[in-house]
Amino acid sequence: MECRGGFGLLKTAGIHHITAYAQDVQSSVDFYAGLLGLRLIKQTVHFEAPDVYHLYFGNEFGQPGTILSLLCREDFPAGRLGGGQVGVIVFMVPAGGLLFWRQRLKKYKIDFMETRRFGRDYVRFTDLSGMLIDLVELEAGAVPEAARSTVQGPIPEAYAIRGFDGVLLFSRKPDQTADVLELVLGLLYKDSEEGIARYETHGGLGSRIDLSIEPIPAGAPGAGVVQHLAWRTSDASEQILWQEQLKESGLDPTPAINMEYYKTVRFREPGGILFQMATEVPGFQTDETAGELGRELMLPDKLEMQRSSIERRLPEFQLREFS
Repeated sequence: MECRGGFGLLKTAGIHHITAYAQDVQSSVDFYAGLLGLRLIKQTVHFEAPDVYHLYFGNEFGQPGTILSLLCREDFPAGRLGGGQVGVIVFMVPAGGLLFWRQRLKKYKIDFMETRRFGRDYVRFTDLSGMLIDLVELEAGAVPEAARSTVQGPIPEAYAIRGFDGVLLFSRKPDQTADVLELVLGLLYKDSEEGIARYETHGGLGSRIDLSIEPIPAGAPGAGVVQHLAWRTSDASEQILWQEQLKESGLDPTPAINMEYYKTVRFREPGGILFQMATEVPGFQTDETAGELGRELMLPDKLEMQRSSIERRLPEFQLREFS
């Protein structure tokens, strides 16, 4: 099998986080924390629209490669899945864990289907907003970077989600998206089958990136679809180098944006997918200890004076068992 690699000096290690839209806060928390057993690691708001909850879910410490964040507001319109989006989010579970997850989904009457690609079995279902999710087993003998997924969560350690395995991308211009993956981000082309090309980073969480090789008509943003996928970069110094590499490749990266827990640079690739380069530092323990993560609403300094009015506008929710 021939592998092709990127020509840029920098190569991403894999996915940092994925951000999607949702409507109902309580049902989103129920699904991701109560059903899937992810830890709610941060409650905050969209810094430019503080009436929008921004909830982060991940493993015990909010490790890059495990983080799914949701922008939640009740009046978000329903999105439409299509080209220029992350089509499917893929989580990894321990080897032998899919049987447990089939039984758990059946118990809570979550419809699912079985799929298979590149020699691996996947269990596919949707969240309560309609977003597509796959579960796949960690390959035998592989050691996950994220050893634990929950803190006193509902899922036994032997079956708990470890983080992202990867994604399936839908592009309006898949040939050009493939060029960005290989030549700009440094992913390796591995194989193709049944209309899907597989790329991989050089190991770690969120390292498998599948791309539908047929052009797909544009989707629409809204609840149930992904807003962006962020790639890992170590720190602000490396991020500056990424900005230069992106510009030299003909892309249009933004200046660095401070998201409190990471800095990010945004760019849209030619197939329409919104990507980011997000730093691994400072991380989610800048304003809460590891044991406190996700317990309280955390606001950036510039919004702290508005806390009372912000809290009045945000709907209340609680962590509870899925039912």
